[in-house]
Amino acid sequence: MNPLERFSRACIVPVVVLDNVEDAVPTAKALLAGGIDVMEITFRTAAAKDSIAAVASACPDMLVGAGTVINLEQCKAAVSAGAGFIVSPGFDEEIIKYCIKTGITVTPGCVAPSEIMSAVKLGLSVVKFFPANVYGGLTALKSLSAPFPGIKFLPTGGINSHNIGDYIAAPFIHAVGGSWICTRKDIADGNFDKITALCREARQNALGFEFAHLGINCENVESSTEVSNFFQTAFDFPLKDGSSSVFASPNIEILKSPNLGAYGHIAIRTNNILCAVPELEKAGFYADTSTAKYKDDRLVALYLKQEIGGFAIHLLQK
Repeated sequence: MNPLERFSRACIVPVVVLDNVEDAVPTAKALLAGGIDVMEITFRTAAAKDSIAAVASACPDMLVGAGTVINLEQCKAAVSAGAGFIVSPGFDEEIIKYCIKTGITVTPGCVAPSEIMSAVKLGLSVVKFFPANVYGGLTALKSLSAPFPGIKFLPTGGINSHNIGDYIAAPFIHAVGGSWICTRKDIADGNFDKITALCREARQNALGFEFAHLGINCENVESSTEVSNFFQTAFDFPLKDGSSSVFASPNIEILKSPNLGAYGHIAIRTNNILCAVPELEKAGFYADTSTAKYKDDRLVALYLKQEIGGFAIHLLQK
């Protein structure tokens, strides 16, 4: 799995500022315990290079990269220390060409259309958008995504546990960056349990699991009509007839022929199915990839292999 795929699955690329090399490995372990296996150590301090080397050596499960890389000298130092990716606050063609030549994933900062065009010209598909809150946030990113459908963004700045779900749900967002889950102060104070808890909270809010609807299997159209009429007559639920099912209110789907699940399915919405799948796998629940449905090249629906109480579990993209 390449670094960009790791970014997407993690949802969050933590921006980590380290003043002491001794804090590097404990911080990495705290992030891993919270379910995040990527980290961007910024070149804002003298400890950056040695911190990258320490994590690369001691934490093989962590993908460590370098952030705030503003010149080629820093880029080469980071790569020599073991950085698996490079993130720049702005667009620097010299850094990008070096990374492409050496096979290192690079994500440059691009906030203007001309910068994005330059990134596209060099073959990049993911760019950093920083500072996102200053340059218009999701509204600006939605506008920028229209002329650049092949580009996805890694916004950083102003993102937190409260708005991360909105970002992750947007089809043009690859992942988000941020330091709120591992602040410089918490690292310096040794609050590693707090960092782990903030990671878990951020992951939960990023995935945003919620009940969507209950699907009831019926043998044929006649039985589907009978069940639909029950919900309308008994509870005055409005009916919405479709080609393969009838919805009695937004929360009950009556299938016109049997589908997956002995009795039907339970649909769960999430902000990002691609992020949700590895999280579910950690708990022992696996995706049935043969059921995947796409819209405009984005995964929008997927069943799990397991049934729960006779019901299949259906993931839906928000």
